[in-house]
Amino acid sequence: MYKVLAITCHPDDMEITCAGTLLKCKKRGDEVTVCHVANGNMGHVVIEPDELRSIRLEEARKSSASAGFNYATIDVGDLLVDSHDRAQIDKLVEVIRRADPDFIITHAPNDYMTDHAEVSNLVFNASFSASVPHYRPDLGPAAKVTPIYYTDNAGYVDCEPEEYVDISEEIDKKLEMLANHQSQLVWLRDHDGIDILEKTRITSKFRGYQCGAEYAEGFRGCKVNLRFAAKRYLP
Repeated sequence: MYKVLAITCHPDDMEITCAGTLLKCKKRGDEVTVCHVANGNMGHVVIEPDELRSIRLEEARKSSASAGFNYATIDVGDLLVDSHDRAQIDKLVEVIRRADPDFIITHAPNDYMTDHAEVSNLVFNASFSASVPHYRPDLGPAAKVTPIYYTDNAGYVDCEPEEYVDISEEIDKKLEMLANHQSQLVWLRDHDGIDILEKTRITSKFRGYQCGAEYAEGFRGCKVNLRFAAKRYLP
């Protein structure tokens, strides 16, 4: 029915923030493409960055493949995401043009860390650049200017949802996908005392409580000209 593109920061951010919604999109017949910008190479203290990069890219590929999603990465090192870097913009322009989405899901510009906020701005910049026919035609045909939906911020800080998606039937698969990211699950549990699987389940439960579902994910729209649509795209 629709072409959906989710662009998140680190390899496990898609699963945490919007995997349930993407699974529901897939179920209704949408073509789903997922892309992470940063490669997560700094997300450990023991594993060195080059080795961790390879591990995390493989974890992301495995997770995406298990859901039947198209997969892409911009492969930028952690802490180096820059929404004004023309090379990063162009890499994302190519992803957007190839996916040709009807709508995009990404982080909000007020999320908790620079990389997440920069991904949000990078998506905004690249998605408009991708719509200009004479800009880098070598990167593919121009894409549409589409609605952008922002996921919940980390810790649910300053991100009251405007739209909810009931993911009650998708919660088990969402958590199964997140479990592919063992390099993060084990590290966060053993060294920070965080059970990211349980945390994600609880936060999904809370959003479900707000909208009368067992589990849900929340979203807000990008409120600027040309980013609105007179219909609901989210499933």
